[in-house]
Amino acid sequence: MTSSDRESVSRVKSEEKKRRGGWFRQEFGNPERRMAYYMVLPALIIIVAIAFFPIAYSVLLSVTDSTITGFGSFVGLENYIEMFKNPDFLDGLKNTLIFTVASVTLEFIIGLGIALAINRAFRGRGLVRAAVLVPWAFPTVISAVMWRLMFQDQIGIIDEAAKAIGLISNPILSSNTLMLIGATLVDVWKTTPFMALLLLAGLQTIPGEVYEAARVDGANVTQRFFRITLPLLKSTILVAVLFRTLDAYRVYDLFWVMSGQQLESLSTFVFKSVRISQLLFPQGNAAAVFIFVTAFLIALIFIKVFGMQTGTEE
Repeated sequence: MTSSDRESVSRVKSEEKKRRGGWFRQEFGNPERRMAYYMVLPALIIIVAIAFFPIAYSVLLSVTDSTITGFGSFVGLENYIEMFKNPDFLDGLKNTLIFTVASVTLEFIIGLGIALAINRAFRGRGLVRAAVLVPWAFPTVISAVMWRLMFQDQIGIIDEAAKAIGLISNPILSSNTLMLIGATLVDVWKTTPFMALLLLAGLQTIPGEVYEAARVDGANVTQRFFRITLPLLKSTILVAVLFRTLDAYRVYDLFWVMSGQQLESLSTFVFKSVRISQLLFPQGNAAAVFIFVTAFLIALIFIKVFGMQTGTEE
């Protein structure tokens, strides 16, 4: 190696060292920025203490044979292995996944249609927008009780109507499959307005001049929707679908109230194991950690996949 080569190599190494330490010096070398970090630090410490400690403690409990009365010994992944062997957990996992995918898909399709409809100018649009939001205003427990009465055998209008037209032969509340379908439809009825509200906010940020230019160029309604509306709405769709997916994935109160504690989900499994049974306390903690980790992975996948696509197109 010649002297010029050695000099170039040393120059590259020195520049690399500067780049590595450049961010730190730039952030903390500036007195104003350093003061900003100092002012934010107490809030960060409180957030970490409130959010991180319970998560870390749950992870610790999930790898021990602890009970409700005391801390146990380390057992590794035994609780997770037993959890995946538990048929109640597997049933809750299956119901949660089906419920999440079905409800969020229907809510997005219907919510986008509602958002497109009420985004247009027509007489009484304000009243229609307010009426659309009515189901979302109901607390989930109230909605579950109300729909449970309509699903009730002999007195429920939906149960009787479904039997009259031949859709079902048994009472809705006597079948876990029918209850899961009913819970999905109830969730769609209640939270579609939330999806529509978010998508409507995104639609109103799209300039009208873009559509006018597309009309002048001869683009029809379908072309304007797929080439203008959806691409410009991707960031809003990411936020709306991600929020609803995480919310549906941790479903608890709707299943618990509407099915009379019969329909299992991941969250109901955790509550039954930790609070009611207490004999499955280690498995309940393992399931709680499982929910947290999988929800985090879902959010990460959404942000990585859809976020990268949005950033590329922008």
